[in-house]
Amino acid sequence: MTAAAVPSLALVSGPEEVLVERAVARFVTAAKAAGADVIRVDATGYEPGSLILHASPSLFGGTKCIVVRGLHESPDELQLDLLSLLGGPLDDVSLVVAHGGGMKGKKVIDTLKKLGADVVDCPAIKSDRDKSDFVMKEFARARRKITSDGVRALVEAVGKDVRELAAACAQLVADTEGTIDDAVVDTYHGGKVEASGFRVADAAVAGQAGEALRLLRHAIATGVDPVPIVAVLASQLRQLIKVGAAGRGSSAQLAKTLGMAPWQVDRARRAVAHWSGDGLAVALQAVAAADFEVKGGGRDPVYAVERAILTITRARAGH
Repeated sequence: MTAAAVPSLALVSGPEEVLVERAVARFVTAAKAAGADVIRVDATGYEPGSLILHASPSLFGGTKCIVVRGLHESPDELQLDLLSLLGGPLDDVSLVVAHGGGMKGKKVIDTLKKLGADVVDCPAIKSDRDKSDFVMKEFARARRKITSDGVRALVEAVGKDVRELAAACAQLVADTEGTIDDAVVDTYHGGKVEASGFRVADAAVAGQAGEALRLLRHAIATGVDPVPIVAVLASQLRQLIKVGAAGRGSSAQLAKTLGMAPWQVDRARRAVAHWSGDGLAVALQAVAAADFEVKGGGRDPVYAVERAILTITRARAGH
């Protein structure tokens, strides 16, 4: 966005805080480049009338950019002041409003849209498909290449938190050269809890009992809790069941339907060919039992995971 592109009205809408912060920052940077003074207004502790006061012409002239955060949790007074401000001409004032979702503040949103505000959508990034898309966009924005295996490895390693995922992308862009693949990601993030859990699950689902147990013991020795490992085992088995029942279609089509990333569909398709329906049922029951034990229902959580792994690999072998 250039200085000349500063809009008089902007609406940043959606719950994904990382995207909201970036969008607001772009508008603020453009406003500063155009010589505007930036005034920030938070919904929390808002004093009635202060918005109108901020928007009033200055004795020294100049332009202003008023940023209102948290419209979705704003008091009625702030909403009324916003509507009052939007009801008249905005001389030398640009207004950026951020709304995290929900019905509160809807009248302000509708008014902003009716007046032609620039709208930036910041939808929640929840599913692995969403996170994979986010990673690919991060690297495309930085004009860097990342392989599909690299995307998978990064989402598995740090995908629990979008802010951490964004930071991991930025670190890889800054610290590496060339195309980023799973080996590069593993060098930087292979020791994370999620990455350890996925390695154990990959080996177990592939029927590699010895390797799965070795990876499990290494993970436990480095401080990984058994609970997230069991959660990953359960997640991968559920993906096999979903993909196995979905029938034919391209990976992209199934991914959209099932709420998965295309690489997850591809991985599940390769794996499910070696499983029977009965085998998957046995494996899922074993993971459910392990989940109960690692969350306090058993005496030895590590042994519970080991037993589940052995049951899973035997169930696959019985295909």
